[in-house]
Amino acid sequence: MAATPENPTPAAARRKTGRHRGEGQWAAGHFTPLNGNEQFKKDDDGLNVRTRIETIYSKRGFDSIDPNDLRGRMRWWGLYTQRREGLDGTKTGVLEPEELDAEYFMLRVRIDGGRLTTEQLRVIGEISQEFARGTADITDRQNVQYHWIRIEDVPEIWNRLEAVGLSTTEACGDTPRTILGSPVAGIAADEIIDGTPAIDEIHRRIVGNKDFSNLPRKFKTAISGSPLLDVAHEINDVAFVGVVHPEHGPGFDVWVGGGLSTNPKLGVRLGTWVSLDEVADVHEGIISIFRDYGYRRLRNRARLKFLVADWGAEKFRQVLEDEYLKRKLTDGPAPAEPAGRWRDHVGVHKQQDGRYYVGFAPRVGRVDGTTLTKIAEIAEAHGSGRVRTTTEQKMIVLDVEEAQVESIVSALESLDLRVTPSPFRRGTMACTGIEFCKLAIVETKGRGASLIDELERRIPEFDEPLTININGCPNACARIQVADIGLKGQLVLDDEGNRVEGYQVHLGGALGLEAGFGRKVRGLKVTAAELPDYVERVLKRFQAEREDGERFATWAARASEEALS
Repeated sequence: MAATPENPTPAAARRKTGRHRGEGQWAAGHFTPLNGNEQFKKDDDGLNVRTRIETIYSKRGFDSIDPNDLRGRMRWWGLYTQRREGLDGTKTGVLEPEELDAEYFMLRVRIDGGRLTTEQLRVIGEISQEFARGTADITDRQNVQYHWIRIEDVPEIWNRLEAVGLSTTEACGDTPRTILGSPVAGIAADEIIDGTPAIDEIHRRIVGNKDFSNLPRKFKTAISGSPLLDVAHEINDVAFVGVVHPEHGPGFDVWVGGGLSTNPKLGVRLGTWVSLDEVADVHEGIISIFRDYGYRRLRNRARLKFLVADWGAEKFRQVLEDEYLKRKLTDGPAPAEPAGRWRDHVGVHKQQDGRYYVGFAPRVGRVDGTTLTKIAEIAEAHGSGRVRTTTEQKMIVLDVEEAQVESIVSALESLDLRVTPSPFRRGTMACTGIEFCKLAIVETKGRGASLIDELERRIPEFDEPLTININGCPNACARIQVADIGLKGQLVLDDEGNRVEGYQVHLGGALGLEAGFGRKVRGLKVTAAELPDYVERVLKRFQAEREDGERFATWAARASEEALS
């Protein structure tokens, strides 16, 4: 039974309740809401807002929406209010929420494991064209995000998505978010184990289940059996990473407590091996620990990473085994180093069955509805009915016969979807930015696209794997701390003393091989206008100073501050 203020778990019921100066943990009997978010969740489960959207708000319009639904519970169905047009970064964090809100929404389509049929992709594209002014961004959590959505159109959008097996359920909010999965699960020739059945079982148990719809904060899951380590497992709340146990064979290594934002932490291993059949049970135990023991007093300490940091892996595993699974887990090995420098699956690759998958790179995840419908048409014209999104804002077409490879590559590249992109096109990601996001301070998508063009023009010979991640605020949706070059948006002073859009620079972050956070150069802030010059300068110094085979992240860790300025 789920722990709730009305129905504490038996273990919680045995614990002493009363005045508490700690973190607001349900498992310690502390059910009194300690902030506004906890109060509106106690007042009404976020999943219940769908009925009001369908029967009241979509009929009476934006002004009829209750504020706790508008900026709270509607997230449980993938809806965030959009930033009002014309508000620059000086207004972020200054204006009241109702002053920042436009009467439009971002709507996030949940795509667990990045798995889509061409029929589903076509419907996503058609909805974009009809209801979202053509917008459709691919995120680094394998979702698609619309903008300009009117509340009046939401029920019809849901009907169309659900007719083809898609939904927006718990794509946002204090919920189990989209489950990341290897986009080539069950397909890649080098796969250790296919995690798809576990993703499906977790989804069946957890998503839309009111036992897990009131978590302290969002809860992010990743599952992959790829040797490329392709789901950013180190920065998820829980991750299952493919490994081979010397006695039990292929299974998963379990990681917990990863996350970025303003207090980044890498996940830690529990040191246990779980079989494919055990994954859903272990996942349910871990998300239950978060629900029951998670910190609900302060929003900025409500992620699982803070609990894991306080407890440590050993205690976390003990509580999981003793209180939730009621059995011991098997010790297991750590994953091997990633099998390659790129883990986005861009390019042409052979499948297990002898056919091919073709990965391609839009610019910083930005596509549009027309392009998505054309991708579906191209895939079908070349014999494929399946596509995938990746955790690097890329896409893949599966099941292409060898005789069709050259033709599909040509068709995709005619849409400016590069199968053989430059390192800059391939490695640059950007969050939504100030165009639509109320938390953003600077522009991101357009700036990332123009930076790609400038670097391709200025350093055409550069051919090293490189990640450039651009974020519009400190919250790290675009993973700035773990990029080779991470750019955190903020207002900075230009040479004339004017406050302009710019970036704090993080250098040398990485996931996979030698995972770690980027280095901040003391006092280094770059204006948006200076950005291409700065990146060009640093990359040319890297080319001049690097040792044979040295990665950018390794060079950045040892380089002088002068070289990085």
